[in-house]
Amino acid sequence: MRADLHVHSTASDGTDPPAEVMRRAARAGLDVVALTDHDTVAGHAEAHAAGGPVTLLPGMELSCRLDGRSLHMLAYLFDADQPELAAELTRIRDDRVLRARAMVDKLAGLGVDVSWEQVAAIAGQAVVGRPHIARAMADSGAIASPREAFTRDWIADGGRAYVGRYALDPVRAIDLVRAAGGVTALAHPRAGRDTWVTNEQIARLAAVGLAGLEVFHPDQSEAERARLIALAHDLALVPTGGSDDHGSLTDYRLGGETTSGEAYQDLLSRVPRPA
Repeated sequence: MRADLHVHSTASDGTDPPAEVMRRAARAGLDVVALTDHDTVAGHAEAHAAGGPVTLLPGMELSCRLDGRSLHMLAYLFDADQPELAAELTRIRDDRVLRARAMVDKLAGLGVDVSWEQVAAIAGQAVVGRPHIARAMADSGAIASPREAFTRDWIADGGRAYVGRYALDPVRAIDLVRAAGGVTALAHPRAGRDTWVTNEQIARLAAVGLAGLEVFHPDQSEAERARLIALAHDLALVPTGGSDDHGSLTDYRLGGETTSGEAYQDLLSRVPRPA
């Protein structure tokens, strides 16, 4: 069994529509794919309607902040209409727009010829994010490719055009998802800018209901994976895996990293039972 539990579509910052994601998942030989767009489930209906042989696991990548730094939480099988969770998601999405506008203003001040209208056109109906700004920067000729935007010169955390935004405390996020009948896994804790997360911080999240730990991720080395597997074992967390595919932005890597069948069933078994 092959399950990719971390995938994005045009509902947030991926480049392929949800239906095409499902078709690509089938071509990649996947049995399960989790559509985990940022702070939204807007792509789930289209993905489900696409049908096909691949099981859709409803998911989302939830924006969190711990000790003043960005942290991402993967959530699965929750009720997105649960009032408290729905209200927080609306607040997060609204603040994403305010943040993106502020970043565009900062870029203009740095001489980058990018407008909010360009960014909004790229995002379309999707939840706006930094990758949309990066694509606009590349289209303007300020950078050669969107990846070059994610440096301290531009829009990486702490960069010259970076602007913070509203995000959930991870403990609050875990509580909200559990109250909505779902489970959570900490996304890519040893990838890129997330390497600051300590084992002690992960242990505290495990103690309040975190169910999984994303071990198998393209940006995590074999050495880091080995350490994360040991940590997941020590904390009784499910070791999950996902490609974090964003379509053309990540060179179409859907199915490149997966969750084992055993781990997938373990994750499903941790879904809270109704009282």
